[in-house]
Amino acid sequence: MTGVSSADAAVAPDERQETGNARLDRAIERARKALLERQQPDGHWCFEFETDCTISAEYILMMHFLDEIDEVLQEKLARYIRLKQCTDTHGGWPLYHDGAIDISCSVKAYYALKAAGDDPQAPHMARARAAILALGGAAKSNVFTRILLAMFGQVPWRAAPYVPVEIMLFPRWAPFHLDKVSYWARTTMVPLFILCSLKARAKNPRGVGIAELFVTPPEQERHYFARQGFVNRLFLALDKIGRACDPLVPRALRRKAIARAEQWFLPRLNGEDGLGAIFPPMVNALEAMDLLGYAKDHPARATCLKSLQKLVVHRPDGTAFCQPCVSPVWDTGWAAMALLRASPDQATQDAVTRALEWLAPLQELTLEGDWAVQAPGLPPGGWAFQYANAYYPDLDDTAVVAGLLHVAVRGTPQAERYRERIERAADWLVGMQSDNGGFAAFDRNNTHYHINQIPFADHGAMLDPPTEDVSGRVLACLGVLGRAKDKPAIERCLAYLRQAQLPDGSFWGRWGTNYIYGTWSVLAGLALVGEDMSQPWIRRAIDWLLSRQHADGGWGETNDSYFDPALRGTNGGVSTPHSTAWAVLGLLAAGEADSEAVRRGIDWLLDHQQPTGERETGLWYHPSFNAPGFPRVFFLKYHGYTAYFPLWALTRYRQLSSPRANTAK
Repeated sequence: MTGVSSADAAVAPDERQETGNARLDRAIERARKALLERQQPDGHWCFEFETDCTISAEYILMMHFLDEIDEVLQEKLARYIRLKQCTDTHGGWPLYHDGAIDISCSVKAYYALKAAGDDPQAPHMARARAAILALGGAAKSNVFTRILLAMFGQVPWRAAPYVPVEIMLFPRWAPFHLDKVSYWARTTMVPLFILCSLKARAKNPRGVGIAELFVTPPEQERHYFARQGFVNRLFLALDKIGRACDPLVPRALRRKAIARAEQWFLPRLNGEDGLGAIFPPMVNALEAMDLLGYAKDHPARATCLKSLQKLVVHRPDGTAFCQPCVSPVWDTGWAAMALLRASPDQATQDAVTRALEWLAPLQELTLEGDWAVQAPGLPPGGWAFQYANAYYPDLDDTAVVAGLLHVAVRGTPQAERYRERIERAADWLVGMQSDNGGFAAFDRNNTHYHINQIPFADHGAMLDPPTEDVSGRVLACLGVLGRAKDKPAIERCLAYLRQAQLPDGSFWGRWGTNYIYGTWSVLAGLALVGEDMSQPWIRRAIDWLLSRQHADGGWGETNDSYFDPALRGTNGGVSTPHSTAWAVLGLLAAGEADSEAVRRGIDWLLDHQQPTGERETGLWYHPSFNAPGFPRVFFLKYHGYTAYFPLWALTRYRQLSSPRANTAK
């Protein structure tokens, strides 16, 4: 495995001769100390949150759009982008480690490097250009890339979909309305409506263009949009009509729509945590404010820029990359969960206590965010993923934090302190259940599937429907709490999961890679609500996990499984720490603690733990990306996943296994 030494190198020979219990205890202790060292003084954890080069490239291009170029930062970002380029003959940039070349990512990366001053004739640029042209050229890039290129004058505006800001005035019953799309889509689109309607033009002070990336000159290109399917062709016809009628839109109406868009996004700017607390809405909002004439020192604009700057990670090697967002609540919840049973010593328990004290006040108890449109009258009670994102708490984080609070303080004097918060969270979760019985990430009943057919939505991620992994997590939380009044919601969720299960027994993973993650999430939920794990449908899920174990005892899954379901649960025989931990946790939840498969999985984790020392961590590492932001379009690497999930798997195994089942190597 790249970035991970072999078992012989990762674990000292004398350690492999230890008895099973001693070796397990030693591994847990090393990982425990390493995780504690990464806790912030105020009690939280926040690991790096990495994605492909798209975000870092867009940061460079944003600076050129505004003519506010930080030369030092630009060079750091450019170094990072160069390092991530495929070094083989393909020469482009993938969406994830070991993934295929992606044309949209490659176009943005190439443009950013050229803007940063790279010579187009340099070998790395020539290789990238050849890769892009071989894939059909920049005209084949996705909608959001073409919108960016239109703003830089590299393609005509007809290469981008017609998205008038007057959409802000549509009634709620219209086929398209903000309330009908996901939170990430609406926060991204509202400022983008302004940019597209006013045909924003980047300042581009150095006049950098990329005409060399087109097979057909952009003005002559006639195939920017696919014309497959009736719904798609209908929307393209409406797009053409709208574009022709745009000059007839009354100026007063446009001004009203722009004002409505401003009135929508300004209250949601979220201070230095940013609009939606994610990069795309932040950069769109900043550029929209520039276009609308906001001065650089205007508080809203200056704060928006600060929110973007806070996403940049500066590394010791002189590179920098821009995160799509940050993950402190998620990281803190799982890290505390992993430490909860790792050691009874006071330092560990104090660390968990500090984590709870940091998490608790971040619960949203007053603001009714966008979610309230589909759940009117439901009192707030959720947690967000980031430091602050009050309009957009999510069910996944809420389930993890509420469950952690309950388990951590159960039977202690602290139980009463958190009781009301836990109850509010559980009530909010149940109130957010969708009509089909499942649970989505941010919204209820966000299932207007026709919207994914519009030309603007070629990424297929405009919606936030219920998913198996989030449903499993909510089920786990409700099971831990054991409230009698939640039984109807649990039964409806169980029915949803039975329907969602694939014929081979696995479950899809929307927010983690992929079927291993989804199947673990569901099995954990089923066990915690007290389901009989010997039921045939549940046994199929267990058997599927067992069937995906590699010869070396570990598990691994490629992000290619989002493109080809036949690859689910496989990674060419390459095992990874996060996938192995998820599989082991799923099997432990299913009562398989004494099984040979679990023992071998634990052995794999022990063999691949990094030693502690000057340059090693005592945790685990693998370069693979372990989650989709949007399946098939945007992928993520949670650096925390190889820190806390393997530790949690080891501690759960030690807690649940019998002495004879402990590994003995």
